[in-house]
Amino acid sequence: MDESVELLTIENVTKTFNGRVVLNNVSAKISSGKVLGLIGKSAAGKSVLIHMIRGSEGYGPDSGRILYHVNHCPKCGHMDIPLKGVPCSKCGAESKDEWIDYWSLKEYDPVRQELKGHIAIMIQRTFSLFGDKSVVENVMEAIDADDPKRIEKAVGLLEFVNMTHRATHIARDLSGGEKQRIVMARQLAKEPLFFLADEPTGTLDPHTSSLIHKRLVEYVREHKICMVLASHWPEAVVKMSDEAIWLDSGNVVMEGDPKTVTDKFMEEYHFEKGESTELGEPLIVAENAQKHYFSVSRGVVKAVDGVSLTIKEREVFALVGLSGAGKTTTSRMIAGMTPATSGSVKIKIGDDWIDMSESGFAGKGRATPYIGFLHQEYTLYPFDTVLQNLSTSIGMKMPAELAKMKAIQVLLSVGFPRKDIEKVLYAYPDTLSVGECQRIAFAQVLIKEPKIIILDEPTGTMDPITKVIIAKSVLKARDELDETFVVVSHDMDFILNCCDRAAFMKNGKIVDIGTPEKIIAEFDNQQ
Repeated sequence: MDESVELLTIENVTKTFNGRVVLNNVSAKISSGKVLGLIGKSAAGKSVLIHMIRGSEGYGPDSGRILYHVNHCPKCGHMDIPLKGVPCSKCGAESKDEWIDYWSLKEYDPVRQELKGHIAIMIQRTFSLFGDKSVVENVMEAIDADDPKRIEKAVGLLEFVNMTHRATHIARDLSGGEKQRIVMARQLAKEPLFFLADEPTGTLDPHTSSLIHKRLVEYVREHKICMVLASHWPEAVVKMSDEAIWLDSGNVVMEGDPKTVTDKFMEEYHFEKGESTELGEPLIVAENAQKHYFSVSRGVVKAVDGVSLTIKEREVFALVGLSGAGKTTTSRMIAGMTPATSGSVKIKIGDDWIDMSESGFAGKGRATPYIGFLHQEYTLYPFDTVLQNLSTSIGMKMPAELAKMKAIQVLLSVGFPRKDIEKVLYAYPDTLSVGECQRIAFAQVLIKEPKIIILDEPTGTMDPITKVIIAKSVLKARDELDETFVVVSHDMDFILNCCDRAAFMKNGKIVDIGTPEKIIAEFDNQQ
């Protein structure tokens, strides 16, 4: 197909949830080989539009239409890119050029089901993999079992997402960024006609993000499909998109050239790092800490291989490195979730140093009540309101008014506007955006007022303005509550704005420790 063909039309769609307008008269057209970028703050409506295009249950437009252009085979029902005179790629019969209105079809209409099978989606912070299967097996599961080239295709997709070096690893042992790449490979294994990506590289390091951005665009161009990308990262929108739309509270603020749109969006982004605070005595000490485990297929795996570091009271300390460098495993060793194979990780509680590899109340059990951990794969109770999620996380009974007061304080600290607090308190997680839910998960950690807080990719799905708010929340908690933070992140701006020191990790080892500026420069130079 030499000429570009229109594949997807978004026609004046409007959507309301619980009386709140989340999309207001949004329109767009996307042609073959093209990418539409969506940018905006959390709760702007980006994810809602992505789910509407995907055909997710409950996301049908209140008004307007979404139309999909395909070649539809009347004999076998298979769908292809709309090429004139080209037979069905599955059975060879003559295909019919059609525009399909997905949401006008009944739920179990075979045309609707077939179309949905040709729409691939990557949902932010969702790592749905078969945990006990290997990486290559996970990708093969997404390919037709009768396909004679099944293994060849799986290996090719692993090469595409730069994960061949993890092909035989068990999926549950991967880092968050590595899992995200396998999810991408599984979605591409469907050979989609329409690809939807909601923050596809939010938890990846800059080097890997750049690689994935480039290859996704190559895939779209080569296969003549179309793609809708939702991202808080202006760089991603500029590098990947042919056209961009800036959404705010469901409204189209601006559309057009990606660079022009993102530059305007970023005018609101500004952060001034304050003066360095006085740090206290050593609080966390790791001495030649190692985490090795045995895999039947690979033998001994050295996830962390001799890490030594000291983190002081009130310090905001970052762990930097490529996906799979050992950052999350190191943070879990500090939290006592993953015991060291050898060496030690100790935390000072009162006058005593607690070995985080010793189990029981006399060991790490003495320290864990003082540690808060925000996981990449955080969870909220879906059938509890935000207030219930927050008050439950405190872990103790207290008067309802006091619990509500603490909830309000912590929601304000993570960037929710005061005018929206009452509404947010009684909202359920599934009515909020992923970025809003991530802030609530952070609030769950802060409300317990722990001595040590570990944040694993805290800003991966946040817009730049919200990142500034979270950076200020971290610094405020450090200065007012004497809290110490360990931050695992690929977000270099956040590290520069927020952290006192950083450690550069590679292959399970610490290469260097120094100021954020020094470590980030060293990290960039080694890519």
